Amino acid sequence: MVEKKEKRKGAALENLARLVEERNRLNWEGPFGEYLEKITADPSLACGAHELLRRACAAPDFFETADDPLFGSDRAVELWSEVLQSAAEGQSTRNRIILFLGPPGSGKSTMIAALKRGIERHTKTDEGGVYAISTCPMREDPLHLVPPELREQFGQEYGVQIEGDLCPDCVQRYGNGNVEAVMNISVRRVFFSERDRVGVGTFAPSDPKSQEVSELTGEVDLSKLGKYGTRADPRAFCFNGELEIANRGVMEFVEILKVDERFLYILLGLAQERVIKVAGFANIPADEVVLSHTNLAEYESFAANAKNEALKGRMLVIPVPYNLRMSDEGKIYEKLLKKKGAEGHIVSPRALETAAMFAVMSRLESSKRGISNMKKLRLYDGQYVEGTSAREAEELHKEFPREGMAGVSPRYVTDTLSMALIRGRKEDRPCLTPIDALRALKDGLDYHMDTRDLPTAKKEAVINLIAEVRKEYDEIARREVQAAFVFAFEDSARTLFENYLDQVDAFCNKRKLRDPVTGEDVDPDEKMMRGIEEQISVQDSGKAEFRREVLMRIASAARHDQKFDYQMHPALKRAIESKLFADTKDFVKLTTSTRTPNKEQQERLATVVASLVEKGYCSHCANELIKYVGTLLNR
Repeated sequence: MVEKKEKRKGAALENLARLVEERNRLNWEGPFGEYLEKITADPSLACGAHELLRRACAAPDFFETADDPLFGSDRAVELWSEVLQSAAEGQSTRNRIILFLGPPGSGKSTMIAALKRGIERHTKTDEGGVYAISTCPMREDPLHLVPPELREQFGQEYGVQIEGDLCPDCVQRYGNGNVEAVMNISVRRVFFSERDRVGVGTFAPSDPKSQEVSELTGEVDLSKLGKYGTRADPRAFCFNGELEIANRGVMEFVEILKVDERFLYILLGLAQERVIKVAGFANIPADEVVLSHTNLAEYESFAANAKNEALKGRMLVIPVPYNLRMSDEGKIYEKLLKKKGAEGHIVSPRALETAAMFAVMSRLESSKRGISNMKKLRLYDGQYVEGTSAREAEELHKEFPREGMAGVSPRYVTDTLSMALIRGRKEDRPCLTPIDALRALKDGLDYHMDTRDLPTAKKEAVINLIAEVRKEYDEIARREVQAAFVFAFEDSARTLFENYLDQVDAFCNKRKLRDPVTGEDVDPDEKMMRGIEEQISVQDSGKAEFRREVLMRIASAARHDQKFDYQMHPALKRAIESKLFADTKDFVKLTTSTRTPNKEQQERLATVVASLVEKGYCSHCANELIKYVGTLLNR
């Protein structure tokens, strides 16, 4: 029994106690006069919804460190940050409905969810304090109690700008202008919470025949109508619509263009005039950031309809295409697979990378600049591609502004990989290999909701793409295994590199080298140099220029106090590695293909497996990789 009691006093309960203590510390309630003292001490407390949200998501890595991290949406995040900054400064963007536009699974909902959670957390910090009139059903800004004719003077004295008006309920209670009474009106601190319907509202469309506008705007309380006699009396009105709930915070419209037109036109008044218009009732002032999302087909249909011009003009579109960076796409799969409970299974190195390569390739447009989509994929991922520059990636992006708005969804990839993991467990296969992943992606085309209705031509194009990605993976697999076979690979590569540099230096400076065995002066080893240069197709006519360029790189590094390394020259790095692989190809082929390896081969295989395990492979997928490469080398 004693042990059980000690367990109950664990870290989780201690953290809970600290959380409650922190909330109690932040809680505050007092008269309006004391609230003014807070404002005088810290004018930043008086801010609108857009500024509050801007502060909540100001961290550069805000979306990447959210509960549900967002990867590869840098352009959308950058545009959103600019829009929010201008809105927080009071520019026209403050009067717009923000529409995140992109294909299903591109991260639109993830962005909005992160923003909602972010503003909730921010209001629970010292610097994120939000204060409201205690009795107000809409958590009205206490500064709205200051009469309009005194606000300019108030701003000069206290350093704050007051915008907005009291809600009808507060006008009814406090609109008599009694200064002494106003100074004693109760003000309290509020904490935003979507669950508790405070400061964060969400509206999702349903059957337009049964869905009531009151879900957005609030409704008359019929039980109080007899007491107060008129629908226009605020005391008979329930301020429980999602727009009232979201006042001073964030409002999300799920699939905004699927809602009935009645709901959309309510947004016109909210966006332009910052009021909620209710039939037969006074306008309700509101200050909130309206976020919405939809897919491309819905938006194009909406935009083509001339009668939607007014609402379209109140929208500010932020494109959220599919991710076009392979490394970030892999992070998305890793995140989603953990969500689906697959973290207990083993995913072989390169499996997610291979799946990401397939998905991103499906989203690329064929360039007219003579660059293949495979090269384009690597450029977008920030990798070195011979004959191109980092600037080339920017130019390619400009060539197709809507690139990424179509292609394979991350949901399709993660769903098929999840099922492949479960299938592998049933078949006693402990890990998911890249080949398993590609096979699953091909098999899933006929049954997954995202792909089963694809036209035959498009489905064949996807199958051909899988075959292209497999060829690319075959090359990666060969290099991975061959690198593991080369004993002390890095040391061997650097030794070969240093030897090559000695020969190149002698060649360019027209001098001889001393033979380490005979001690004689000998000419530079042309055969050795060409053996490396031919690996990257350096022609005989261009060998001298290539060698001079290598020496120039060395001199440039020396000027910057850097030691030149073979990995600093991508083309030379590939040549060195290819030469090492070429020299060991026959040995690798023999060792991986034999059914009865001798003792020396067994020892080398064990060393290779150990090397692959150090890179993240398990012993099973390391052996599978070696067998697979063996079959490739024997073709």
